[in-house]
Amino acid sequence: MNKIAAAVTGMRTFWGEVRTELVKCVWPTRSELVDSTIVVAIAVVALGAYIGVSDTLIMGLLRILIR
Repeated sequence: MNKIAAAVTGMRTFWGEVRTELVKCVWPTRSELVDSTIVVAIAVVALGAYIGVSDTLIMGLLRILIR
């Protein structure tokens, strides 16, 4: 039973410390969050397009070389 009580106490301490640290965080404003989300979305689309084009070109070159 002592181990269970120690585990519960440890969890309470952990979550108390988590709460304390989260209060210290500087959270972004809504406009900063929207701007960052747009940048990430554009980067994902650009990277996806680059990988898609590269894959298509490499696949075409390999088909030419294999024939």
